[in-house]
Amino acid sequence: MTTIRRVPHCSHWGAYTILVDGDRIVGVEPFEHDPAPSPIIQSITEWANPERRVLQPMVRSGWLEKREASDGRGRGNEKFVPVSWDEAFSLVAGEISRVSQAYGNASIFAGSYGWTSCGRFHHASSLLKRTLNLVGGFTGHVDTYSIAAGPVILRHTLGSEAACGGQANTLDSIAEHTETLVVFGALSPRTAQTEAGGIGSHSLETHLRRIVERKVRVILVSPLKDDLPEWVGAEWWPIRPNTDTALMLGLAGEIVKAGRHDADFLARCCSGSDEFLAYLKGENDGAPKDAAWSAKISGLDAYKIAELSRILVATRSMITVSWSLQRAHHGEQPFWAALGLAAVTGQIGLPGGGVGYGYGSLGGVGAPYNIGKSPAISQLAKPIDSFIPVARITDMLLNPGKPFTYQGETRTYPDARLVYWAGGNPYHHHQDINRLSEAWTRPETIIVQDPMWTATAQRADIVLPASTSIERNDLAGNRRSDFILAMHKAIEPLGEARSDFDIFHGIAQELGVGDAFSEGRDEMGWLRYLYDASREDAAERFGFEMPDFESFWETGYARVPVKTHHTYLAEYREDPAANALATESGRIVLGSETLARLGYQDCLSHPAWIEPAEWLGNCSPDELHLVSHQPEGRLHSQLETAVASRAHKRNGREQAKLNSRDAGRLGIADGDTIRLWNERGACLATATLTDAVRTGVIVLPTGAWLTPVGNSGLDIAGNPNVLTLDVPTSSFGQGCSAHTCLVHVEPYGGDVEDAHRTYQNALEALDAV
Repeated sequence: MTTIRRVPHCSHWGAYTILVDGDRIVGVEPFEHDPAPSPIIQSITEWANPERRVLQPMVRSGWLEKREASDGRGRGNEKFVPVSWDEAFSLVAGEISRVSQAYGNASIFAGSYGWTSCGRFHHASSLLKRTLNLVGGFTGHVDTYSIAAGPVILRHTLGSEAACGGQANTLDSIAEHTETLVVFGALSPRTAQTEAGGIGSHSLETHLRRIVERKVRVILVSPLKDDLPEWVGAEWWPIRPNTDTALMLGLAGEIVKAGRHDADFLARCCSGSDEFLAYLKGENDGAPKDAAWSAKISGLDAYKIAELSRILVATRSMITVSWSLQRAHHGEQPFWAALGLAAVTGQIGLPGGGVGYGYGSLGGVGAPYNIGKSPAISQLAKPIDSFIPVARITDMLLNPGKPFTYQGETRTYPDARLVYWAGGNPYHHHQDINRLSEAWTRPETIIVQDPMWTATAQRADIVLPASTSIERNDLAGNRRSDFILAMHKAIEPLGEARSDFDIFHGIAQELGVGDAFSEGRDEMGWLRYLYDASREDAAERFGFEMPDFESFWETGYARVPVKTHHTYLAEYREDPAANALATESGRIVLGSETLARLGYQDCLSHPAWIEPAEWLGNCSPDELHLVSHQPEGRLHSQLETAVASRAHKRNGREQAKLNSRDAGRLGIADGDTIRLWNERGACLATATLTDAVRTGVIVLPTGAWLTPVGNSGLDIAGNPNVLTLDVPTSSFGQGCSAHTCLVHVEPYGGDVEDAHRTYQNALEALDAV
């Protein structure tokens, strides 16, 4: 008789129940309280597939022979040698000790930021940093690839990054009060499937349907029509990529030119307004920022821009800005310009009015947010102050000892001799991967800890096999989720894989800090401890009753105290003096004394249009602007071969979507294998023709597993980051500029079948590892 076990679990795509027969997963059911579950949850069975899994500790043969004296160019080319866990722990601990003693702990770079699992206990990045903090520290990173320039400029202009982290106006308030909604970038269930730390209920679609029901006027400003669901009925403004700042400034300039700006709000609540208004009027450069000026840059209609400027003032208007807009050269500017536009309208702090960032970029942004304590394993105190901006990894490896700037401070790149990457894959998400490949040869030792043979793991010296979340117990929850969710173990670990906690505990013991690392708790002891900390906080601060741990663990979830119908800066608007912001002036900064003093030409003292390094306003006729956005069927490169991901491939490759008119002039037919290329690299994809993409634009999602052909520089899997530009957003923010990228596109002139065979052979070779 078959007995099906029902196992509650959670991943970045939401909560679900795993159906297990013996040690085999036979089904996945969505969480009962999720109104819009993600189809990606059906892909988690792929984690139990051993084909791409790391099944035992492995060491690159050249490194095992010569250790730190080995040739880094052997990474990705030499065979791996299996070793025991005891030997692996000895090798890893020995390298940590050697590098810290010979060069100092700043020469240890702890790179990953932990997308491998949504669990808050087996959080690979946190456990790595906890281990290293017990033995002198490490060089880490600040911000994320997803969002860096945006938080930097908002910390400076609003005093915190709360407005882009989920604490601007909540979507339930927007759905009830907004009359005109201008969406810069996207409000897409595609990206709202995902949430760091897991999510219980996906609510974006619910709020969008209420917006439709109330007949809110919605304007989508994006080169991609499907950045909002078709049923929303939005007006599509197909803007040139990277020119949103010019549109925002043109709208603000039109409002000021007509004398419709809220002078009282600007005087009471903002500093530097005079400088910003002078820029809009063109007093210094002779170029008034109006509808005609904006239209020339953005490729939009001047009459419509002027009309919208009037509507923004006459109605309760809300401006939303996707995280994607700041992943571009001068990415600070669209976030700051949107703030300037909202300030000019005077609607900041009103229900359903003002500006917010990141709605739909993750599932919990704009949802009712957790006001209690989220569960998280402590990384412990940092013994040293050493960091780099997250997207400057290649620069760090290529330029040890050279200066860099960040938030107005000048610092120095460390001499990274040891790289330890746990639960992450920079060979998926870093820009200009061919440049990264050169930098990757520089460290003396690279350790990768991951369940999968990712492109990064294939280029490591030591590879440690971590279990996936379905092979251990954990819990999910974060500040943007209305639940804490139990993650029960469903199956036994594959091969010799161990949990991240067990791996780091073994390394910590080898380093002599095992007791300090574990604090005397095992897996279930830690889960109880983390949950009880959240439960006690909810009761003490909010009088909110959560079930005890046993009841939570059996039920599989617990609700947490949340904030609903939130209006951002309402108290500040009412009394700016009593609710001063943590900025240089205590007010919203539209003209910055700090940036004026720094004198950066790539981040001026006020919101400004600054021409990006690559864009459609300055390109050759045969170049297209590449948009490399989040895929629909997976998160980043996770589960790339699973059912939901494969459903969005075509002819076995990633789909590159482009406008039919562009395809016609380039001689590309629907379904063709095409080559995308520029001076940085090249990749193959399958062409899909559509009129839902603006002319001059091509869309290739991220996440294809990098598969280069020898030394040709051609990736046959369709990874767009062989093409993307690896330059900082600015001297101030130092963020990722992936969306500033021009490419040439042509029908592939090589042997398509041969390329396909090469791809399949690469996968088989990976399986053989």
